[in-house]
Amino acid sequence: MWFGKKKKEIKSYDREKQKPMIRCSICNGEQVAGFKDLGSGDFSEVMLIRDPGDLRSFMESYGIEEEIEKFY
Repeated sequence: MWFGKKKKEIKSYDREKQKPMIRCSICNGEQVAGFKDLGSGDFSEVMLIRDPGDLRSFMESYGIEEEIEKFY
């Protein structure tokens, strides 16, 4: 029987074509983490960021170590 923590699976994204970013709303302060396509400029949402723990979880699940840029 196994009682240890489940190892987190690191998801992947195309580092040459996508950039991790946080989209922030000016009106209500909502923050959404996702990836911006460097070619087309489209933003694909991955998860809502409600607190620093959510951001840390997003960064760990995609293996992101650098600071994530915010845009409005």
